[in-house]
Amino acid sequence: MATEQTERLARNRKMLVKLIVIAVGMLGFGYALVPVYRQMCEVLGINNLSRQEGNFVEYDKNSQVDKTRTITVELDGNAQGPWRFRPTTRSIKVHPGELATVMYEVVNTQARTVQAQAIPSYAPQSATPHFKKVECFCFKQQTLKANEARQMPVVFFIDPKLPREISTITLSYTFFEIAGAQAAAPQAAATKVK
Repeated sequence: MATEQTERLARNRKMLVKLIVIAVGMLGFGYALVPVYRQMCEVLGINNLSRQEGNFVEYDKNSQVDKTRTITVELDGNAQGPWRFRPTTRSIKVHPGELATVMYEVVNTQARTVQAQAIPSYAPQSATPHFKKVECFCFKQQTLKANEARQMPVVFFIDPKLPREISTITLSYTFFEIAGAQAAAPQAAATKVK
C-alpha cells in the first residue's frame, strides 16, 4: 500500500514538473512572438509604423492616393421639410484615393419629432461611380426630436480611376420627411356612459 502511494506521489510530481515546463515554455513563446511579428511586418511591408530615433514615424504607405491631381468637391444641401439643412463648409479639395470627412448640419425647427432621409446626387453624373462613401448619414433614416440640431459626417474618397477631365464634383443632398406630419398626441377626454 505504501509503495502504491509512493508511486502515485512520484507520478503526480512528474506531471507537475511537466505542466510547469509547458507553462514556462508557452510564456516564453508568447514573448518571442513580439520580435518575430515586428520582423515579419517589416519584411512584408504591412506595418505602417517604424522606429526612427526613438520616435514612431508614420510612412505614407497608401499608394492609391494620386497626389498629382486635386479634385474640388463642392457641397450643397436642399431641405424639403420642417428644418434647416446645410453643409458646414462649401467645398473641400482632395486627392483621388485620399479619405476625407465633411459635415452636414440639420436643425428640426418644429415642435414635433420627424423622420427624414437624405438622398445624394452628383454632378457631373459621370463622377457618380467614382464617389465612394465609407460612412454617410444618408445610409439610414434619421429621427430628429423637436428643435434638435445635429451634425452628421460623410466620410468618402474619390476613386483614382476618375476621368482626368473631371476636376470638380458637386455632392448635393436633398433631405426630406418620410413619415409625413405626425399628429400631436391626443389629449385624454372624459367620456360619460349613459
